[in-house]
Amino acid sequence: MGYHSAIWFLYIIRTAKHSLYTGITTDVARRLRQHQNGKGAKHLKGHHSLTVVYQISVGDRSTALKLEYRIKQLSKQKKEQLVANAPDLVNLLTLINR
Repeated sequence: MGYHSAIWFLYIIRTAKHSLYTGITTDVARRLRQHQNGKGAKHLKGHHSLTVVYQISVGDRSTALKLEYRIKQLSKQKKEQLVANAPDLVNLLTLINR
């Protein structure tokens, strides 16, 4: 499957200190391993206890980037609500567009 036809996922990782990190990828398990090995996001460097607390298939890369941006703008409280409710894509779009 080529880069442009891949299915993209939005994911949220919780660190041991309970901060939340939002990212996008075509392979959540691979990306988590990269984060655990110190590759990628500066925010996660030095954090070894990482847990994916939310992931959702969002379609194409463009959609994934837009959703990632919107979620990164949310307050920690709103992100915690998102993680707790684990909405499907339709409900996720409703939540972040409020």
